[in-house]
Amino acid sequence: MNKVKKIIKSIKIDLDKCNGCRACEVICSAFHASPRYSSNNPERSRIRVIRDPIKDVYVPVYAGEYAASECMGRDKYVIDGKEYDECGFCRASCSSRKLFKEPDSGLPLKCDMCEDNPPQEKPLCVQWCINDALIYEEREEEVEEEEKLGDMEIGLESLANQYGLQKIIDTVARMSKKA
Repeated sequence: MNKVKKIIKSIKIDLDKCNGCRACEVICSAFHASPRYSSNNPERSRIRVIRDPIKDVYVPVYAGEYAASECMGRDKYVIDGKEYDECGFCRASCSSRKLFKEPDSGLPLKCDMCEDNPPQEKPLCVQWCINDALIYEEREEEVEEEEKLGDMEIGLESLANQYGLQKIIDTVARMSKKA
């Protein structure tokens, strides 16, 4: 495999600055609505604020890679005396929870850094964060070039992992008879 230089985009989160306003969730869900900015459904947001307002704890978590199976980590975190499950802070979309899944199709969501044409200067959640709790960063890394899956392959792989390949084949066959 060839090594190529790649720009790695990330969002650094300063928990001391987050006040739990959820503006990041609102703008993200509006950006990803179809048509764009036509609605606001937090279930479509690629960033979620894990909240405990009584204890004044707010943890923004943005969607990462899809995980085909559940992880084995079941650690607990104690923050200001309250216990949190490790899954609450996980960025992955997986079979054991509904977080970071598209509400209509169940397909996994992943933060796309608000890629747009023309490109945004930085993701909208970072732009809308009034307390500067979200900080956009870019760095250059040398990585091995990998084959990129298209949207169709990613969607079908996710459906196959959830329902099995035979169920997809049967459904496509049934749909083709109707057409």
